[in-house]
Amino acid sequence: MQYHGGEGGAPPKKYHLVALAASAGGLSALATVLGRLPRSFPLPVAIVQHIDPNKESLMASILGRRTALHVQQAVDSDSMSVGHVYVAPPGMHMVICPGNAIHLTHSAPVHFVRPSADLLFESAARSSGAVIAVVLTGNGMDGAAGAAVVRSAGGLVIAQDQATSAFFGMPHAAIISGVVDFVLPLEEIGPALIDLAGSKPL
Repeated sequence: MQYHGGEGGAPPKKYHLVALAASAGGLSALATVLGRLPRSFPLPVAIVQHIDPNKESLMASILGRRTALHVQQAVDSDSMSVGHVYVAPPGMHMVICPGNAIHLTHSAPVHFVRPSADLLFESAARSSGAVIAVVLTGNGMDGAAGAAVVRSAGGLVIAQDQATSAFFGMPHAAIISGVVDFVLPLEEIGPALIDLAGSKPL
């Protein structure tokens, strides 16, 4: 399940967005992935990171210093744009609606967490069709069920490998569910996204 670039000259698949999910150890992992993406990256990016819901999040500003893309905390009814990264606010689920519109909700936690990777992945797949879901370092199993929906909707799933994961729970749960297309070291995820999205490297 390693990634080796384009498949035998076949035309690239058209993806509509990238959804990244992380928990423990995620800030550094997200910064590494986003840091490899060029300003010309042709897909919007949505992020769910499990963080303390009772504290103001500085994640958008921290990640914004590590990438050429524009990073912002998601706002309800935002319409996702190319070249932008949208981070779920603390304690809010981020749901992707038709047209890549964002809906934020304070509905019940999923697998004891809010925001939920499963809700992000599932809603993105159902609203946008072929999406790329990436499961990064973290404890628990959030993201595995959503990754299955992504695959069934014609999308693609990447999981961070054990050697580079600070915590392997989330990637492992997705991998053993049988829906992961590629298991990659952290440093290879950004370049894979560039290739899959059909954009030019840095």
